[in-house]
Amino acid sequence: MKVLIVEDDRKLQSFVSRALTEEGYIADVCRTGREALEALSQIAYDLVVLDWMLPEGDGLSVCRALRERGSRVPILMLTARDDVGEKVLALDAGADDYVTKPFHLAELLARVRSLLRRTAETQVGSLRIGPLSLDLRHRVLHIHDRRVELTGRELGLLELLMRHAGRVVTRTEILDQVWGMHFDPESNVIEVHMRRLREKLGDAAGALETVRGQGYRLALPELSA
Repeated sequence: MKVLIVEDDRKLQSFVSRALTEEGYIADVCRTGREALEALSQIAYDLVVLDWMLPEGDGLSVCRALRERGSRVPILMLTARDDVGEKVLALDAGADDYVTKPFHLAELLARVRSLLRRTAETQVGSLRIGPLSLDLRHRVLHIHDRRVELTGRELGLLELLMRHAGRVVTRTEILDQVWGMHFDPESNVIEVHMRRLREKLGDAAGALETVRGQGYRLALPELSA
């Protein structure tokens, strides 16, 4: 599980990062709202631990920007604000939960586990975007009423793109999330599977965009048209 910690207090950043690493998570860190949005546009994180008060874009702005992009990554807000109205603002902006500073480490870790568990339970169902309906339990795709059989790699590739619909998913992310290993940079394994996937999607294939030099994107407007 990959967690992004967005905190400008280096001492707290180090404390939280070390705690999550010791729990078995992969923890990346950044200090500003701008850095957070850039990182989240490039890497598929499973959870964001996000401080409210940040330079170059506060936590609320980051939350809103992510939700406007269509990102569903769970967000745990860290805030020194204990007022109910402020907490409502955080939740309305797109945060899934919050922890008030100062906090006990056990509570923070429990909330991280809870959000990740909640996400995992949601992922067992299905993903629906436009005419695409991906049944994760039975591992089958339906396009309108047409059943489409996918190989394991094709299903993993489409699931990744659907979960991050609207943003570019890089080649590095695809290899890491779908293949679980790094290939020779000259390998065309992704292109081969993407071509086969497009063939199976038929009329819906136009929504799978190639972004040269970056990766691939499932374009929401074309699917919802």
